[in-house]
Amino acid sequence: MSLLNAYKGRKVLLTGHTGFKGSWMAIWLKELGAEVYGYSLEPYSSYDNFVRCNLQDEIGHKIGDVRDRDAMIAYFNAVQPEIVFHLAAQPLVIKSYEDPAGTFETNLMGVVNFFDAVRLTPSVKVALNITSDKCYDNKEWIWGYRETDPMGGKDPYSASKGCAELITSSYMHSFFQKEGAALVASARAGNVIGGGDWAENRIVPDFFRAISAKETLNVRNLYATRPWQHVLEPLSGYLTLAVKLLTEGRQYCGGWNFGPDGMTNYSVKDLLDKVIDTHKAGAYVSTASPDQLHEAMLLKLDISKAVNFLKWKPVLTFEETVDFVVDGYKADMSETNNVLNSRREQIAAFTKLAAERQIQWAVQTEVLI
Repeated sequence: MSLLNAYKGRKVLLTGHTGFKGSWMAIWLKELGAEVYGYSLEPYSSYDNFVRCNLQDEIGHKIGDVRDRDAMIAYFNAVQPEIVFHLAAQPLVIKSYEDPAGTFETNLMGVVNFFDAVRLTPSVKVALNITSDKCYDNKEWIWGYRETDPMGGKDPYSASKGCAELITSSYMHSFFQKEGAALVASARAGNVIGGGDWAENRIVPDFFRAISAKETLNVRNLYATRPWQHVLEPLSGYLTLAVKLLTEGRQYCGGWNFGPDGMTNYSVKDLLDKVIDTHKAGAYVSTASPDQLHEAMLLKLDISKAVNFLKWKPVLTFEETVDFVVDGYKADMSETNNVLNSRREQIAAFTKLAAERQIQWAVQTEVLI
């Protein structure tokens, strides 16, 4: 029995449930027996994971904007959730250059409104804000960033995530210190990849769009390294962290990194070459330009805190990650495949591998609540 069985029968509310990570989280929580509710914008396209999996028929589904404070508070009060995850965001670096004001409004005031909703909903016991590895002041060094490193961000998206962390810390210390108050944490993940992500200006969905169209992909930063991880990796961390807060308390409040092993960062080129090798299709060409918008070239996360205190660690090797990604996109591009069943099968396979590798969230049998 998994540690995550603690979710069975509990009300869990996600913001951003129509997005890539949010929709995968909703599927996993349903598999764990949770009563799942979501508050989010409409899906961006008919290809989105939420749409392909028909999740509107699987969970409590509310269309809403995190910038609408009153609407969010009203929905929290109507649902009365016990555990809440804030995944709603403007998640794209390039779009943040095109609409910096909208990015800051969503990624800052959305967090403020989320924590106000938590503060005003007494049923909430655990609240997690999901940010990004890009919240750190990136010095382009070879070491992984630790949770105690300074927040920062040169581009608007990264800066907005650094600010979101400061907001989280402020609310935690200002409003959630009393006995019985919600327990607050933030989670910072690496570059998350997997089936169901069709956002523009992301390397993996861009590559599979090019493959589908039999085109060659133009790549801006071929040698940029990123902490690539399958979407289920950080989700297992978020789910574990929330259970630890629920069962063991305040010692787990604060910021947490969830990324790949520090020795296994790979470049964009490494990733694309492995996809081509696995999928037996695809082509790319470097189109680097001195005039292109700034994006970090080197970025790593130090996951020692999660490994030592949560007993969490990544499940998949880089090669297995790519296998999961390719299988996910094959399901997406199949006209006949049941995409929701494909996601469930990947969650089951991922959990089985975690148990075989003795990762605590998959093997711990006793949860005291």
